[in-house]
Amino acid sequence: MTAQNNGAPTIIRRKEVSAKTGLPRSSLYDRVKAGTFPAPIRLGAGAKATGWIEAEVNAWIEEQISRRRVAA
Repeated sequence: MTAQNNGAPTIIRRKEVSAKTGLPRSSLYDRVKAGTFPAPIRLGAGAKATGWIEAEVNAWIEEQISRRRVAA
């Protein structure tokens, strides 16, 4: 089944973020705290559930690739 986005941001949960980046939970939150990784958003009022905007995570990945190419 293909989901239609209609321009709305896609929210992904922590396990998917870890799978995309290769970073474990603790490293993700350490980088968020340091300001070097996009912060998650809350998924509901008062809810503990959080997620990341997929486009922000993808942009972070692209930035890491670009930095590697510049350093090489």
